[in-house]
Amino acid sequence: MRTTELVDGFRHSAPYVNAHRGKTFVVMLGGEAMVQPQFRAIINDVALLHSLGIRIVLVYGARPQIDAALEQHGIAPAYHNGVRITDEDTLKVIKQVAGALQFDITARLSMSLSNTPMQGTQLNVVSGNFVIAQPLGVEDGVDFCLSGRVRRIDVSGLKHQLDSRGIVLMGPIAASVTGESFNLTAEEVATQVAVKLKADKMIGFSSQNGILDRDGEVIAELMPNDAQKIFSKMQEGGQACVGTLAFLKASIDACRSGVPRCHLVSYLEDGALLQELFSRDGIGTQIVTESAERLRRASIADIGGILNLIRPMEEQGILVRRSREQLEMEIEQFMVIERDGLVIGCAALYPFEEDNAGEFACLVVHPDYRDADRGSLLLKNIISQARVRGYARLFALTTRSIHWFLEHGFELVEVEALPTKKKQLYNYQRRSKILALDLQ
Repeated sequence: MRTTELVDGFRHSAPYVNAHRGKTFVVMLGGEAMVQPQFRAIINDVALLHSLGIRIVLVYGARPQIDAALEQHGIAPAYHNGVRITDEDTLKVIKQVAGALQFDITARLSMSLSNTPMQGTQLNVVSGNFVIAQPLGVEDGVDFCLSGRVRRIDVSGLKHQLDSRGIVLMGPIAASVTGESFNLTAEEVATQVAVKLKADKMIGFSSQNGILDRDGEVIAELMPNDAQKIFSKMQEGGQACVGTLAFLKASIDACRSGVPRCHLVSYLEDGALLQELFSRDGIGTQIVTESAERLRRASIADIGGILNLIRPMEEQGILVRRSREQLEMEIEQFMVIERDGLVIGCAALYPFEEDNAGEFACLVVHPDYRDADRGSLLLKNIISQARVRGYARLFALTTRSIHWFLEHGFELVEVEALPTKKKQLYNYQRRSKILALDLQ
């Protein structure tokens, strides 16, 4: 990596480091991920998140390991409606498998060797009876025996450990109030912990970088209802990985219960977790309660972001330079597109009430986001505002984007067509083209 790439990458990730610090993430690591070559790197990345001030609950599953161990013991797995039936012999095997995985993960998190991301660190890995279980009972005449579900989460106990800078490690076995042990799904444990803790994110892993569309491209963002439709199709098709389906369903439930974002990334791609959390577009699929991107009116807090957007355009002579003081005075005229707390687009509507007109100005979209018609979105919003105010015309001045405006219904006009005050300020040296859109 060239030095400039390293610096640019670090600068781009810095806002996310600040945004994530102090937040609570529930990371669900399925058994499929733990047999992959990238498992060690994933654990290192989880430790890195912790070192950046993120509060981590790590929930691990063991589905393939349990199936393999049962086969070695000559025990045939039994299921009903996709749920494992856990008799006493099966539970003994599951306890052995879950216990071994717990020690393996703890050992990985305890590494402090040189030349590793955890060099010189001392992590507190905490496990305990944070989940109280209850039996699933009988369904359709089938007794699930020692398969259980979450009855209660010790929220105060979890928060105490997280406040003490510990990583909480939780597995698929939990005790009941009667002292029995039950086999739970890691997805349910992760979901219930995320909901009860009011976690900021729940993160899971699959063989692919999220959910793919028909063209094999990653779907960056899904609302719960859309995710539910995809889940149903995947379930009917029977081609999706069991772990992926389980986490997708868990994500839908978590979002509907108040967890803002759930992420699905690949356990095969090195650094997928970090790319998802510390880059503008991420790498996997997010299931979200509201879009990561929104159009809203600007506030004083957005001035720095707007300046970062418009300065390169001003330096190229495409925009007329605006000072911070001018922006502060005009900020109420601006609309911005915000993504993950970053301003990626802006535009302004300047009023000329005496001429019953408005000016569409300072349209800028970040270079990384110019392929999704965000400029048209901003224009549409400004046109709506102008119509609400009863303006007859909307004007725009440009030296570069003439065809874009013509494609959106504007027509070229002469200087005389400008509002009186704007006409007096027209810069004949810039020779900006003037375009107008009739609104009535």
